[in-house]
Amino acid sequence: MENQNSGGRHRDREQSSSTSSSSRRSLKRKLDEEFDGRIDDQSPLDLHRDLVREVRAQVEILDSSFSSAEKDRASAKHAIGVLSELAKSEDIANVIVDCAAVPSLIRHLQAPPVSEGDSGPRLYEHEVEKGCAFTLGLLAVKPEYQQLIVDAGALPHLVDLLKRHKLNSRAANGVIKRAADAITNLAHENSSIKIRVRVEGGIPPLVELLDFADPKVQRAAAGALRTLAFKNDENKDQIVECNGLPTLILMLRSEDAAIHYEAVGVIGNLVHSSPSIKKQVLAAGALQPVIRLLSSYCSESKREAALLLGQFAATDSDCKVHIVQRGALQPLIQMLQSPDTQLKEMSAFALGRLAQDTHNQAGIAHSGAIEPLLKLLESKHEFLQHNSAFVLYGLVENEDTIADLVRFGGVQKLQDGEFIGQPTRDCVARTLKKLEDKIHGSVLSYLLRMMRVGEKKVQRRVALALAHLCNPDDQKTIFIDNDGLTLLLELLESTNSKHQRDSSIALCRLANKASSLSLMDAAPPSPIPQVYLGEQYVNNPTLADVTFLVEGKRFYAHRICLLASSDAFRAMFDGGYRERDAKDIEIPNIRWDIFELMMRYIYTGSIDVKLDIAQDLLRAADQYLLDGLKRLCEYAIAQDISVENVSLMFELSEAFNALSLRHACVLFILKNFDKLSVMPWYSQLIQRILPETRNYFVRALTRPDQMVI
Repeated sequence: MENQNSGGRHRDREQSSSTSSSSRRSLKRKLDEEFDGRIDDQSPLDLHRDLVREVRAQVEILDSSFSSAEKDRASAKHAIGVLSELAKSEDIANVIVDCAAVPSLIRHLQAPPVSEGDSGPRLYEHEVEKGCAFTLGLLAVKPEYQQLIVDAGALPHLVDLLKRHKLNSRAANGVIKRAADAITNLAHENSSIKIRVRVEGGIPPLVELLDFADPKVQRAAAGALRTLAFKNDENKDQIVECNGLPTLILMLRSEDAAIHYEAVGVIGNLVHSSPSIKKQVLAAGALQPVIRLLSSYCSESKREAALLLGQFAATDSDCKVHIVQRGALQPLIQMLQSPDTQLKEMSAFALGRLAQDTHNQAGIAHSGAIEPLLKLLESKHEFLQHNSAFVLYGLVENEDTIADLVRFGGVQKLQDGEFIGQPTRDCVARTLKKLEDKIHGSVLSYLLRMMRVGEKKVQRRVALALAHLCNPDDQKTIFIDNDGLTLLLELLESTNSKHQRDSSIALCRLANKASSLSLMDAAPPSPIPQVYLGEQYVNNPTLADVTFLVEGKRFYAHRICLLASSDAFRAMFDGGYRERDAKDIEIPNIRWDIFELMMRYIYTGSIDVKLDIAQDLLRAADQYLLDGLKRLCEYAIAQDISVENVSLMFELSEAFNALSLRHACVLFILKNFDKLSVMPWYSQLIQRILPETRNYFVRALTRPDQMVI
C-alpha cells in the first residue's frame, strides 16, 4: 500500500545548552500564548486578519533574509519555525499557501551564497533547509497543494538535499530525512509527481540511503520508495535496477520494527502486479525473512508480511507449498484471532491464496484454521468476510476438510450468514454448491459415522448439513436408516430458538428435495380415471331411481352413479340399511348448495371449490368417503393457511382425516418459523405436530411416489 508520511507531522525539537529557558519552549506553545489571549476579545474575522498578517510577516522575513549573514540565517530559521508550526493545522495551511509562502520556502531549500571572505562554518547549517522541507511536507499532506509545490520547483532542491549524506553530520541527517518525507507526501496518490521524482533523479539517492547508518534516514528513504513504487512500473524497475532489493531484504531482518515495516511495504509495492519483480524478490531470498515477520511484535509489519505472502502465493503452486513448508501456517492462523481487524483481514487474504493449492488445503484445515475462519464470517467488515469465505472456498475442494467444516457448524454459518458484499455472497454460494457435489461416497460414509457416534452437538450439525447438501437419492439412508430425522425433530422440539429455526429450515429443505413441489403449492390432482354420467344428469329426474330430501327440497339421483363413486353409497344401497329400498332419503346435516356441489363432483369428477364453502364441502366429502373431492377441498383450504389460523387448520385436518391439509399445515409451520415462533402458543403447536411431522417425512422419504398431494 502507498504510504503518506505521518511522522512528518511532528517537528523534532532540538535544543542547545546556550538557549535561554524562554526560547526552549516549543514554537507552538508560544504561538498559542500569543493568540489565545486575544480569542475572547476578537471575532473570527479579526482572528483571521491577525493570522494573515502574521503569515505575511514571516514570508517577508524569508524573502528578505536569503543570505549567509548570521542575522539573516537566524531570522529565516525563526520564520520557518513559525510557519511549520502553523502548517500543522490544515485550515491555517490554506492561509500559508494563499500568502505565497511556497516560493519563499522553496528558495530556502538551498543554501544561500557564502559572503565574500566568509570561510567559517555557517550558522544554522542545514537547519533552515530542514525546516523548509518539513513545512512543505506538511503542506503537501493536502492533495490540492502537491502539484502547486512541484510546479514551483521544489523537487530538484529536495533531491539535492537527499545527497547531503556525504557530509556525514547529524544536522545533515535531519535535512535528508525531512527531504525524503516531503517527497513521500508530495507523491502520495499522485502518479504525475511520482514520474517527476524519477525524472529529477530522486530514486538513485533514495536507494543509496537505504544503506545509511542513521535508522531515521533509512526509514524515511524506504517510505519514499514505497510511495514511488506504488502502481508505477517504471519506478519499480528503476528501484530494482539501482540494486535496491538486497538492502531491502536485509532490512527485513532488522530488529527495528519501523525499518522492517517500511522495507516489507516497499517490497510489497514492488511485487504488486509485477510477476518478473516478484520472481527476483523470491530469488533474492525474501521468503523466509517475510515469514519471520509474521511473528513480529509489530502488528503493522505482521500485516504487511501477510499481504506480501498472499502476493507471493499468486505466482505458482510451488511457491504456495514453500510458504507452508517454511512455517507460515501457524502464525497466519494465530493472526486470525487477533483483535486487529486489518491483521485478520491480511492473514485471511494470505490463507485464501494458499488454500487454492490442493497440497495445502488439508494442512490449513487440520492446523485449526476452520473455526476462526467461520467466526470471521460474522464480521461486519466486508473485505474480512470475503477473505475468510475465499479460504473456505479453497478448503472444501479437498474432501478431507469437509468433515471438519461440518463438525464446527460451517454449513449452518454459510447458509445463515449475513454477507455484506455481492462477491462474498457469490463465493459462499459456490462453496455450498461445491460441498453439495462432494456429499457422496467416502465423504458421506464418514459423515454418517459422525452422525451415529459423535457427540450430540456434532450429530445434530451433521444432520442439519446433510439436509441441505445431500442428494435426494441418499435421503432415506441418511434420515430414516441412520436416524437423521430423529436428530432434526429433537432440535425442533428444543427450547432453544436457534435450534428450532435451524431444524425448521433443514426440514423445509428436505421436503423440497423429496418432492419437486411442496404440498402447499401443488396443484390439485387430476380426477381418478372413471366413467361419469355427466353434467346433464345432475339433479335430473330422467331415469332417476333415488331422491334425496335436502332442506325440504328434492334432489334426483341415479343409484348406479352413486354406487360407483364411494364406499359410503355402496354401503347405503347394497348393505342392510333402510336407505337400500327407500325412494326418498333425507339428508339432515348438509346444506343444499353443499350437497349439490358434492353430487356435481360425483357426476362429473371435477368442480371449482370456492374457499367460502371449502370447509363445509370437506366435511361432506369426508362423511361420504369421497377422497378425490376431499383433496380438492384440502387444496383450496391450504391456500388460506396463515399465521393466525394455522392451528385451527391443523385441528380441521385432524377432525376430517385430511392428510394433505395436515401436511400442508406442517410445512407451513416449518416454513414460517420466524413469524410463528413469537406466538405464545408456538411450543404447544410444535408438540402437537411432531407425530405428524415424523409421519410425513417417513412417508416422503420412503415412498415419495405415493405421497398425497
